[in-house]
Amino acid sequence: MKTEKIILGIDPGTTVMGFGIIAIRGGRMSLVSIHELILKKYPNHATKLKHIFEKTLALINEYHPDEVALEAPFYGKNVQSMLKLGRAQGVAMAASLYRDIPITEYSPKKVKMAITGNGNASKEQVAAMLKNLLELKEFPTKYLDASDGLAVAVCHYFNSGNAEKEKSYSGWESFIKQNPERLK
Repeated sequence: MKTEKIILGIDPGTTVMGFGIIAIRGGRMSLVSIHELILKKYPNHATKLKHIFEKTLALINEYHPDEVALEAPFYGKNVQSMLKLGRAQGVAMAASLYRDIPITEYSPKKVKMAITGNGNASKEQVAAMLKNLLELKEFPTKYLDASDGLAVAVCHYFNSGNAEKEKSYSGWESFIKQNPERLK
């Protein structure tokens, strides 16, 4: 049966970047891959960003996703952490847009709500629900950042065709048009 759609979900981070890839066939989801990129071993932030960009491009080249879904950074009290997370998300976005793959951002609450029905669900609850939704005997990772990336992909599938998407871009032009304040 022909694959209708491949979705790459990314949970960008500066310590661990989680990602999951699902295939949609006949209106059903199946797990293609789930893993994480461990970044804490790299010496500085710039090197971590380089590896995020390269890994995102490698995933795109290997799996040829039709769409990329990203978890948007949440608003925290630590400005430096927010800045670093925003950069991590930005390089993953740049890699996707570089390959002309449409991207969509979802807030962490929206992802949790789509998967569990509870916007305040724990990472463990999200992982358990993903196991059920994808009909997996065992969850194939010990890292919850990878399940967060997978959750973003599943959230995107559940929201396909809905106007409730947080932000969606089909290329640099649409990104700039929707974010003129970022040009300053």
